[in-house]
Amino acid sequence: SVESAREKLTALADRGVGTVLDLTTADMGRDAHYLQRVAEIAAVNIVVATGIYWNVPMYWRGRPAEELKDVFVRDITEGIQGTEIKAGVIKLASDQQAGGVDKVNEKCLRAGARAHRETGVPIATHTGPPTLGREQQRLFKEEGVDLTRVIIGHVGDTTDTDYLKELMNRGSYIGMDRFGMDRTLGFEDRVDTVVALCRDGYSEQITLAHDASCSVDWFADRAAVEEAMPNWHFCHITDDVVPALLERGVSEGQVETMLRENPRRLFE
Repeated sequence: SVESAREKLTALADRGVGTVLDLTTADMGRDAHYLQRVAEIAAVNIVVATGIYWNVPMYWRGRPAEELKDVFVRDITEGIQGTEIKAGVIKLASDQQAGGVDKVNEKCLRAGARAHRETGVPIATHTGPPTLGREQQRLFKEEGVDLTRVIIGHVGDTTDTDYLKELMNRGSYIGMDRFGMDRTLGFEDRVDTVVALCRDGYSEQITLAHDASCSVDWFADRAAVEEAMPNWHFCHITDDVVPALLERGVSEGQVETMLRENPRRLFE
């Protein structure tokens, strides 16, 4: 796994990418010691996450939001798993598979919002289906979150530009962050949606990513997944997506904004 990560991240660095955002949370198998080994040999910076996924472990179902918040804050201010690695982003998730924004999920979102307010670290979310972003924004606003410090994620799975503009008009960034997952939404639709939003002046609130991984143990047959989605890899944006955006009228400046300036603004 370490060698796989070195190869993939070196390929990214060769294409001019300087930083990777890893949104793996503890309950998804985040391993700070593995990340530390990778960071020592990788040619890019790695920003790691605290937070919690939508499939909430039983341990947290009966505990209060404040206790969960304290764990997030400790990851950010002290370090993860006894290391000096500190989280630079809070990952939160809502999904219809777990009942959407039910009471348990609401508790997790509020815990993350409070950790954000205490530390200033930005929030990046998982939404499934994408329309759950509205509910996430509503709860964040109730908790006093600055919505300009939030990425509503996975909304590149929809072509509904009115909905996407609605999220951005409230201040948040949107994550057009599943390029390569063509079985969920095809390449042409994903690119055309970004093109339309850039044409309407929204490039300063768009982030681009893959939701890919160096290694993952979720699938018994990873090769079958790669065969079904051959574009689901770290270099798809630089090799395929950016050329397609430029060909369809997105400017070099807008590409620079989405890939460099927007992340910089979030993390500065």
